Amino acid sequence: MPPTWPAGEQQQMQLHLDVQVDDLAAATGFALGAGATLAAFQPQDDVRVMPDQAGHPFCLFTS
Repeated sequence: MPPTWPAGEQQQMQLHLDVQVDDLAAATGFALGAGATLAAFQPQDDVRVMPDQAGHPFCLFTS
């Protein structure tokens, strides 16, 4: 079962990847094309939380 985002009360911590990108829109498009989805909850304007094909979340962000 994939983890939930944001994390639920019963969920244990898991590895989380943060990937810095130069162009958030382009990187989001690339990830979507590779099979990721856009999470419904987005905590910040300069971050995109995206579950991979198995449902594990990762973040794209700009500096």
